[in-house]
Amino acid sequence: MSFYSIIEQYREFDFPGFFAGVTGEMVARSLAREKLSPTDFLVLLSPKAGEYLEAMAHKAQRLTVQYFGKTIQLFIPLYLSNHCANQCVYCGFNRQNAIHRRKLSLAEIETEALAIAATGMQHVLFLTGESPVHTPMDYLSRAAACLKRYFASVSIEIFPLDAPDYRLLQQAGVDGMTLFQETYDEVTYQRVHLAGRKTDYRYRLDAPERGAAAGLRMVNIGALLGLSEPRRDVFFTGLHGRYLEDTYLDTEVSISLPRFNEAAGSFQPDYLVDDPSFVQFMTALRLFSPRAGITISTRENARFRDRLLHLGATRYSAGSSTGVGGYTQTTVAQSPQFEITDNRTVEEVAAAIIAHGYQPVFKDWDVIG
Repeated sequence: MSFYSIIEQYREFDFPGFFAGVTGEMVARSLAREKLSPTDFLVLLSPKAGEYLEAMAHKAQRLTVQYFGKTIQLFIPLYLSNHCANQCVYCGFNRQNAIHRRKLSLAEIETEALAIAATGMQHVLFLTGESPVHTPMDYLSRAAACLKRYFASVSIEIFPLDAPDYRLLQQAGVDGMTLFQETYDEVTYQRVHLAGRKTDYRYRLDAPERGAAAGLRMVNIGALLGLSEPRRDVFFTGLHGRYLEDTYLDTEVSISLPRFNEAAGSFQPDYLVDDPSFVQFMTALRLFSPRAGITISTRENARFRDRLLHLGATRYSAGSSTGVGGYTQTTVAQSPQFEITDNRTVEEVAAAIIAHGYQPVFKDWDVIG
């Protein structure tokens, strides 16, 4: 079975009509339920539910503390390469963009690792553009093994792989993966992915499941908010997360809510997600999936991220750079994948978390045996 079969169940569903028919009584009933059905989730994503943000926020905070305590797990991204064979109209790494392309050598990866480890970070997420020619499996395995010497947890955000390749990386020290579907709307998906392997909607959709089946401890999914109608995309993101939780009981599932940020190129999204809508989507996800992690990146500004600490977030990136070699090679021309808006150091983010009554967690697990 694939999550695609669940998407197909909603092929003819009238999302605008459903949202238009949501009443305050429906929102109150959904809020009162201990376990939300997909229909309840849709109700809480409706424009009408935006009038109940305070109640949603209180329940989201209570559930988050119940399942996670008052903790925020910290991680840091490390870009190894910006070579990319795809033509994604919204991405700074788009192969059509005239940017400076490069990849780190293994020696450079180790230098970056040393600089990051000095900040106290123990969870690292390494990223590449989608170009297997430039970053083949041998390179990725060696990079993972190198990083595992310095960090308790090594995750990947790279191109989708077959299950045997995920197993190879797991054996090299990788324990988690992040992979965004970008949008669950197939029509929009084809419109914004013009060339390259990423044009294969189904292969990308099933990749988190292949990673979970290969034994990865954590899988993080999400949609890029702005590419398509966001309430629909958040709905399918939540369903996807629940499907993975129910199917792979030993896998920790997390959900990201990345909003479009400017990058190289001239792409402008069809939809803008304002802060109240973002909060509504995040709290609705928490109420629908109380055991799922919720990841907030440095795409969001510092003040807003501090507010989200109390509303359901569980994982924050900190001290981030989205350029290749961005932690040590400050004199090298950088072509970031997207612009970050929270430029605080790891120490500053940790201090802000503590100031709000939460505990920053740099290391949350160990391999036994």
